[in-house]
Amino acid sequence: MDDPIGSQHREAICGKLAAFLQENGVPTIQTFSNRGIRSVALGALGTGTLLLCACAGDLRDIDQKVDRLLGQRSGHLGNGGTVGEAVHPARTWDPPDLPPRKALSGWEPTTANPAAEDLSFKRAAADRDVAARLRDLQQPTAPVVVGLDLRGVWQQAQKTGREYLNAEEDYIVASIRLLIERHQWSPRLFADSSVGFDQTQTDGNVASVLNIMNRAGVRQRLPYGGEVEARWVWQATENLRSSATEQYRQSSSLVLDASIPLLRGAGLVAQESRIQAERDLVYAARDFEDFRRQHLVALARDYFQILQQQAGVESTERQLDGLKSIRDRQKALYDAGRVAEFQVNLAENDVLSAESSLANARELLVLAVDRLRVRLGLPEDTRVELLPFELVVPAPDVTLDQASTMALEYRLDLQNRTDRLVDSERAVRNAMNDLLPDLNLTGSLTFPTDADAREGGAVYELDDTRYSVAMTMEWPLDRETERLQLRQSIIALQQAKRDYDRFRDELVIEVRQRVRDIERAELNFQLAQKRVGINERRGEEQRLKADQVDAQSQVDTANSLRDSERARDQARTDLRNSVLDYLSATATLRVNPDGTFKVLPGMAETAPPSSPTPAPATP
Repeated sequence: MDDPIGSQHREAICGKLAAFLQENGVPTIQTFSNRGIRSVALGALGTGTLLLCACAGDLRDIDQKVDRLLGQRSGHLGNGGTVGEAVHPARTWDPPDLPPRKALSGWEPTTANPAAEDLSFKRAAADRDVAARLRDLQQPTAPVVVGLDLRGVWQQAQKTGREYLNAEEDYIVASIRLLIERHQWSPRLFADSSVGFDQTQTDGNVASVLNIMNRAGVRQRLPYGGEVEARWVWQATENLRSSATEQYRQSSSLVLDASIPLLRGAGLVAQESRIQAERDLVYAARDFEDFRRQHLVALARDYFQILQQQAGVESTERQLDGLKSIRDRQKALYDAGRVAEFQVNLAENDVLSAESSLANARELLVLAVDRLRVRLGLPEDTRVELLPFELVVPAPDVTLDQASTMALEYRLDLQNRTDRLVDSERAVRNAMNDLLPDLNLTGSLTFPTDADAREGGAVYELDDTRYSVAMTMEWPLDRETERLQLRQSIIALQQAKRDYDRFRDELVIEVRQRVRDIERAELNFQLAQKRVGINERRGEEQRLKADQVDAQSQVDTANSLRDSERARDQARTDLRNSVLDYLSATATLRVNPDGTFKVLPGMAETAPPSSPTPAPATP
């Protein structure tokens, strides 16, 4: 049964709490006289508070903070200035449309794995035209066709490419980590409320006490270690088993606490998490810009490779047409009794071999285009059609020492390695600090309300001020773990130094190789062009003297022409790739904000020897 005395006092204490809140400007439900209505109103107020907290979950302000921070970091990649082509991601996310929690919380997700007897297999007809079927399967059937040149490939990859979007998000997550760390070093508000019920029994007498406490305040971490906290504490107690109003007491106080380390954990070591987070975002900015450059080169490789495969398919088709002509001519000569039958069989065998090569080349081309579509993040119902593009990438006039010097000065990944070596050195310093004894200074200052008043209100008595100061010393009797961690950090530093030296040496080797690759690729391209010219003249001469040349010689010439054309196309691709690799290795490659290649001064003055057939589009 409900206790009438306890109910009356519960109602009274709620009324007093409402009055106190009203005095301090907090909306109350005191105007409701009915206890039931008052309870409902209290519930509504609590629900409204929860909704207010939910509204605080709007992340638009977070996106704005992230955007400003990324803009600052990317803008300072240059030597004290702003690098125009160093962009930062500007992304926002709409709230995800998620299924109900119950649908996401299943303990046993379903598995589709039917038994063998539940499956079926339809055998293909043995007399089907395999060649025709393969040609049909290799024909693109996607309803949406997207024509892209190299510039379009770069731009599309920056819009929908999964690799690029993931790199953007990695950069954004690094900035969020820094914002979290910065927040930890800013004034942090807190508030909590607690309600407790205590019941004690002494010689059959039961005492029930309701305790209510509210706390609100602010905490601030100190730059050289420690923390200071200011809080307001309000508490009230009520004896629910007595109707005497004297049993209700209420008081509040203002409290200022501080704790400051003087040895271990004191100084800049206290800011280690903040220092590392700030530096990590600089590393992330460099990594993102370096990724943009590497991604541009990788996409160009895919583009040139597909163009080379297209040229290879066309070359094989021309070869197949030539072999078919030779076969038909041999058949005609055989019918006229001028050649033996094995000459016809040899020609037929070469045609069949060329048809197989053509089918394989087409399959590799279809696969390469599909993979490029996936890399660009385009949907499955889209077919990519690559268009010709003239990329101005002439061979540079540079020495090995000049290229190495540029790489050692400009490479962003090397700069990250250099700065992370400093992180390892700082880690040793931090580990040495952990060996120090704990010497902490603590203090507290309290301004309470009148201790003699049953209801203290909000008037604080300076005469009742309480303060305390203490210094605590913990002797370092057991620092074995810290000593082991110090040794571990020293070893890690030595390894980091060796890794840095090795990375630097390998970087120089890589750059020098890139310079030699350009010269080698250009030589191969020149030689391949001469081979094509020789085989073309050889084939033309054999066509003019067809009656004097045997079939095998003509087949050998066709094969040689096809091989030389493939070698020329490969050499052209290698030359363009080698120049891009050189620019990337020396960190002189620059990317426009839209993801396209930025032509450096002096680069467009002369046409590159490796340029394909000129197209309207230019970078």
